Amino acid sequence: MPAPDRTLGRFEVQTSADVTTADYVDQAPGAPFVEIQYLPDSALSYLLPSRYCESDRFHQMAAEITLGHIPGYDQVAAIVAWLRANIEYLPGSSETLVSAAEINQRQYGVCRDLAHLGIALCRSISIPARMVVGFLHRLEPMDLHAWFEAYIGGRWYTFDATQTRMQGGYVAVGYGRDAADVAVYNQFGEPVYPVDQIVNVERIDG
Repeated sequence: MPAPDRTLGRFEVQTSADVTTADYVDQAPGAPFVEIQYLPDSALSYLLPSRYCESDRFHQMAAEITLGHIPGYDQVAAIVAWLRANIEYLPGSSETLVSAAEINQRQYGVCRDLAHLGIALCRSISIPARMVVGFLHRLEPMDLHAWFEAYIGGRWYTFDATQTRMQGGYVAVGYGRDAADVAVYNQFGEPVYPVDQIVNVERIDG
């Protein structure tokens, strides 16, 4: 029998959606830290180290960053402020997945990388944190985006170290422990070679 033809062709996926989002991101300075025994079961897995968020390596660093801040929301806000001041946001600078520890050493990265480090720092002081991927209206340059959420005061709050002013327009597509849980795609067998990705997010008035 002749060998099967394994010639790879071009495969395209197009999708669109209308989504209702909030005009503003909820913020709650002073919202309290939730002690572990009072966390919902669904939040517990977001306290543990994961493949790209080695939170067991960041406790001392997180303690220094959050020193003097009220436990809870204010600690996470201090972590985000530290990320903005110390890790340069460079869209397009990471072709491969790297961990929080690697980003801390390299001190620059894409949105996913800043989210990984923020998550690791939060978890290291017992604040549940999870990766979110999706889209953000008015993001520059426009692309698939990543940020993180932290569980404080009985609910999840949005944090994004790549944005100096938190705005509305976040469209969440997936949640996970880190980028390994929310990959754009997973491949099995023959390799896949992405060619391009075009993202367009527009506001529909009315």
